[in-house]
Amino acid sequence: MKNFALIGAAGYIAPRHLKAIKETGNNLLAALDKHDCVGIMDSYFPEADFFVEYERFDRHIDKLKRQGVRVDYVSICTPNYLHDSHIRFALRQGANAICEKPIVLNPWNIDALSEIEKETGKRISTILQLRLHPAIIELKRQIDEAPMDKIFDIDLTYITSRGRWYFISWKGDIQKSGGVATNIGVHFFDMLIWIFGNVKSNVVHISQPDKTAGYLELERARVRWFLSVDYDDIPNEIKKKGQRTYRSIRIADKELEFSAGFTDLHTTSYQEILAGNSFGLNDARASIETVFTIRNTAPVGLTGDYHPFCKHLNL
Repeated sequence: MKNFALIGAAGYIAPRHLKAIKETGNNLLAALDKHDCVGIMDSYFPEADFFVEYERFDRHIDKLKRQGVRVDYVSICTPNYLHDSHIRFALRQGANAICEKPIVLNPWNIDALSEIEKETGKRISTILQLRLHPAIIELKRQIDEAPMDKIFDIDLTYITSRGRWYFISWKGDIQKSGGVATNIGVHFFDMLIWIFGNVKSNVVHISQPDKTAGYLELERARVRWFLSVDYDDIPNEIKKKGQRTYRSIRIADKELEFSAGFTDLHTTSYQEILAGNSFGLNDARASIETVFTIRNTAPVGLTGDYHPFCKHLNL
């Protein structure tokens, strides 16, 4: 049984990590969040110590270490811009880090963390759960077996509508979240690059606070992508069903169905991490570089090969 600490216990994604720690037969010693709405912990680790101040949490973890109680892993579920700092904390404490995506916001952060990995001998793992989804694994097998000169045409559409709170929170601040492409799209870009190869061209057609769209040319695919948190962008037939999310990946006019199990892969991710098969800094590098480029590229407007959803926007 391994000992865990968790940073960001009140966040949206934290319950999946708490569940994964529990289901893999491990123990949570302590958790931290500046917000104290963490009743979810009662469902998993009611005996874990909880802190709302980083300084006291830091002191507690250090005290445990001096008492011979080792924290093996620190799970990081904090806002994106804090990931780098909290990973450093974990490694300084002699623990391995498990960090939600995006692992960092800037490519150079990966290089710096790689040096700290070497210095400490500890491992930094990230959650790239789409790589563990059975439908995605099967797709990769099919693409790997296809003729190497075949280029696939792909339309990626992901709309996950958010209320006004989103733009008041850290998620609406591009300096903290990395913007829409980073915050809701990084795992899709990682999946596509993992299957279809490295990025050859990266064009941004639209870049707004609530939506972004562009074109990626990969080694074996041409990808038109559209990401949005705007409810108005959801197709009417989906709205009529009362749904607020629309997710679609069409490959050569064939829909990829991977909705089942989409949110249930954190336990599988933890199982792989604990078995020594984690996704690390270098695995995340290509997608971090991709969303960094998107964030820092001026949009060209509706020219070239753009996503069909762009036609309906009032630009």
